[in-house]
Amino acid sequence: MQQDTLLTASQQLTASPQITANESSDAETVIIDTGCANLSSVRFAFERLGAKVLVTDDKAKIKAAKRVVLPGVGTAGVAMASLHEKGLVELIQGLTQPMLGVCLGMQMLAAISKERGGKGQDCECLGIIPTDICELDTQLLKAEGLPLPHMGWNQLKLTTNSQGANSPNVHPLFAGIEDGSYVYFVHSYRAPLSEFTLAECTYGEGFSAAIGKGNFMGVQFHPEKSAAVGAQILRNFLQMDELQMNKALMKKALQSSSADGQAGANKADQ
Repeated sequence: MQQDTLLTASQQLTASPQITANESSDAETVIIDTGCANLSSVRFAFERLGAKVLVTDDKAKIKAAKRVVLPGVGTAGVAMASLHEKGLVELIQGLTQPMLGVCLGMQMLAAISKERGGKGQDCECLGIIPTDICELDTQLLKAEGLPLPHMGWNQLKLTTNSQGANSPNVHPLFAGIEDGSYVYFVHSYRAPLSEFTLAECTYGEGFSAAIGKGNFMGVQFHPEKSAAVGAQILRNFLQMDELQMNKALMKKALQSSSADGQAGANKADQ
């Protein structure tokens, strides 16, 4: 059964989740009801910023949203099974508006996850960002006396794909975020560092704290639990729409192409 919940910043937490179709049309940000996520904390974080948010698994409403959030907690296998059961996999893969995966939601954007959940094979994910999800290196953690899962505050390092908060190339998700800012993590699996890394973190090893490709982006940490820094990241996301995202990505591509051309010219002059 499809369930929709629309709440605004002015409403009390005890408000009735029952809404009408007309009311739901006011929400520009949709959180996908995966059926296996703690939706309340993510929803309330957006509401604190004054956003109208709809929590739903209705395909038409997801497709029509200005921006979409994919949350997730638990295991990749259970979460992907839920998306398949709700018939949302192909829909998500075809979205063109800005989409943000949070924690497990970020991992589901990858090709596969090694988090088998007791099954004999890897979990096939959405395949949107070509990277694989593996467990944090337990040997490195043991050698450094670090527990698993990685739980608590840790620092972000914005990568060359983000260029730093003061760069014109900064990814829109990290606008105004300083290198070295602290955010809150709870996870045992991670995406490796790659060309799709927007921000990295170190816990025994370096890993992707955020990844992105086109209109899809994901964060391994919990922005809803990351105080002012997390609020700024969510605020940045709320300012995105499909047109702005396309302009930002085109500008970044042109700047990258220009930088590559200059590097080639410098090499030819040597």
